[in-house]
Amino acid sequence: MEEDRAEAGAAAIEETLVEEPPGGARDGGGAASEAEGKNPSSSSDSESDDEAAEGLQIETLEAALAENPSNYEAHVQYIQCLRKSGHVEKLRQARNAMNERFPLSPKMWQEWTKDEISLSEGLEAFTEIEKLYERGVQEYLSVPLWYDYINFLQESDQSVSQCSPSGISKMRNLFERALTAAGLHIVKGSKIWEAYREFEQAILLTIDDNNNEEKAKQVQRIRALFHRQLSVPLVDLRSTLMDCKSWEGEQGNVNDINSDFDGIPSNVITSHQKAIEMYNARKQYEDQLSNPDTSDTDRLQQFKNYLKFEESSGDPARVQILYERAVAEFPISSDLWLGYTSYLDRTLKVPDLLKSVYSRATRNCTWVGELWVRYLLSLERIHASEEELSAVFEQSLQCRFPSFKEYLDLFLTRVDGLRRRMSIAGAKEDELDYALIRDTFQRAVEYLSPQLVSCDDLLHLHAYWARLEANLGKDMLAARGVWENLLKKSGSLLEVWLSYIEMETAMGHINEARSIYKRCYSKRFPGTGSEDICHSWLRFEREYGTLDDLDLAVKKVTPRLQELMIFKTQQEPKKELMLSSKRESSVSTNTQKKRKISKMSSDKQPPAKRKKENAPKCGSSDVDQIRATGNANDTGAVDKGEVATLPKAAETTATNKEAVGNSKIMDSKPKFYNDQCTAFISNLSLEASEKHLQEFFSDCGGVTAVRLLRDKFTGKSRGLAYVDFSDDEHLATAIAKNKQKLLGRKLSIARSDPKQSHKRSSTGSSSKGHGQGVRFRNDRNRSVEVSEGTFEERRGNNVKLMGKNTFAAPRAVAKSHGRSIKEAKMDGETEKLKSNDEFRDMLLKK
Repeated sequence: MEEDRAEAGAAAIEETLVEEPPGGARDGGGAASEAEGKNPSSSSDSESDDEAAEGLQIETLEAALAENPSNYEAHVQYIQCLRKSGHVEKLRQARNAMNERFPLSPKMWQEWTKDEISLSEGLEAFTEIEKLYERGVQEYLSVPLWYDYINFLQESDQSVSQCSPSGISKMRNLFERALTAAGLHIVKGSKIWEAYREFEQAILLTIDDNNNEEKAKQVQRIRALFHRQLSVPLVDLRSTLMDCKSWEGEQGNVNDINSDFDGIPSNVITSHQKAIEMYNARKQYEDQLSNPDTSDTDRLQQFKNYLKFEESSGDPARVQILYERAVAEFPISSDLWLGYTSYLDRTLKVPDLLKSVYSRATRNCTWVGELWVRYLLSLERIHASEEELSAVFEQSLQCRFPSFKEYLDLFLTRVDGLRRRMSIAGAKEDELDYALIRDTFQRAVEYLSPQLVSCDDLLHLHAYWARLEANLGKDMLAARGVWENLLKKSGSLLEVWLSYIEMETAMGHINEARSIYKRCYSKRFPGTGSEDICHSWLRFEREYGTLDDLDLAVKKVTPRLQELMIFKTQQEPKKELMLSSKRESSVSTNTQKKRKISKMSSDKQPPAKRKKENAPKCGSSDVDQIRATGNANDTGAVDKGEVATLPKAAETTATNKEAVGNSKIMDSKPKFYNDQCTAFISNLSLEASEKHLQEFFSDCGGVTAVRLLRDKFTGKSRGLAYVDFSDDEHLATAIAKNKQKLLGRKLSIARSDPKQSHKRSSTGSSSKGHGQGVRFRNDRNRSVEVSEGTFEERRGNNVKLMGKNTFAAPRAVAKSHGRSIKEAKMDGETEKLKSNDEFRDMLLKK
């Protein structure tokens, strides 16, 4: 019998359920049939090839599902292939297997019920199909599926078709359930209402005319349905009102044809007008949702806006049905499910509804740990059995979550629920035993290794476990065993020892806490942990111990602290060496440049400079002071290579105290700029000042210094400047202002490149501020400039040349001396100009 049913079912699926090919394909099929008549062997070969390909595809999908049963797309493709090939039993098994893991879409339920209706006959088949419809309408909100269910009962249930009292009662119950589920659907709900009224009107026709009492009851039932529908905001309420008026006219209750509300009670009219207002308020949201061109992202956001509006209206039934509409279209949106379940927990605390929604939420979004946690808490609120709670918890552990934090939350939620139910006085369940809590903790520890969770989470888990062992389980040895097991795995963490000690101290076990200190004070912990545990022990003995206990702790701790201090002292030079090497590497470019300048200057010194006995006796100690300034404490600029070594000519010329002045002039180091994050500005207006530049770059931000280049004699601007910035981002913003005007002139702004300047200086090009000389400054606006042939003193803008060397002096200085280079030549001084080295030798011989 079963074999015959399977064969008949396969034939029925092939005939009625396989999708018909397009028109062109059908024509091709006719040609193929003619060819089949001529060459039947080729047709049979083609069919066998198709069957082999289908079989191979089915086997592939079966292997994929065996490897990963949570592959949704593989389930869908497998069902489609089986449905096309006509494997009835395999198809049923595949659909049931998929439904165990995932909710099926309304379309899949319609296909399933349609297949079963075409395959089955008899009372047993009717019962199975009815169960399928019941399962389908509970998955997602679907008005078409409810409508199919209603039609199936009216056509297939004999008690309904014969209008027996049990059949009528069964259909009315089904209609009321359908109205509860979908009757508030603004767009599609009227379809259920109309089907309900048609059913009741059909029953009215079956009542005997002589049975006036029963007929009056049925008329009143139909009238009540009209009034209920007119009070609900639905599409095309005007048409419903006209149908109601027409029906009342058939009953002889309409006197005024031109009045829309003739024969309708005033309270119904008021409710109807309110329903129209509600519909108008929601029409904009419905229009947005009905737009077929809206993207899924925008559509989801429109649902959220609509839900926010419905929640503000305060009607839980309307909020619920809108959530059902939303999750039916976006079943894997975790935000919708989280919002839906949260709303139900706050407002509609109906146990069956909560179980249904949470079950569907966790089956659609298995990876959201928060949904599983809420599911367990919701079951506990509605006083679900331990069997239900345990089943949900075990299901949650089979899911894949993005992090181990979700698994930890699930374990703790499970323990929380067990603890609460076991702690309630007089309500302790017989099947609940503390062993359940211990087993849950043990599984959590095995599941979550120390490498997978943070130290705080690990300590929280074990501290909670140990506390419950001591307080709820009344087993102090087991509580200590919790910490001892953790110490075996994470004994290098100071926090574990301190938490263990804290538990013993909180319970008044002072001796046990002291013994733990004795075990761990000599261990090495990261950072300052070794010192911290020693000081913690001393503080513990001061607060809880006797004087002997304190003395013993001091005796134990003191050598340990000394040992740690020695070790720390030995490590400090290594750390300083590492830090200094890092600092040297970070400034290696600048120091290398400075050392090169110093080497170039020292290489030019004559041999006489290195021999003190060849140097002339100085009657003053000013030159010694200059030399001492460079050598003092081995930190001076001269010895460090930050400036060039003073030439010997400077020592000779410095015999004049008036030129050298006070030795405090030399105390301050010369200032050097590395221009690491600096903008170079040219084409400046001569009237521009530092303040103008500061204001010009104020919108860029990050300005740390502004250096306007001025003539060293006149003090006037040279039209050039350097602006230092705090970082490259602000510098890039400043460079972007290139060619913008300041005081009527377009500025040229570029990044300063000190390396290029150094190259020009080292190849002999004249570059101010690099190479040949050094200027020492002090706070009195007074400087001593040392060059390879000159030594001059400048106060303000008055420059006084010391010695007879004027050939290398600026023209302004030479004129102020009374003679110019041209005048010297006119006097007969036509000799060739001497180099710096020749001039130095000449001075030394004198």
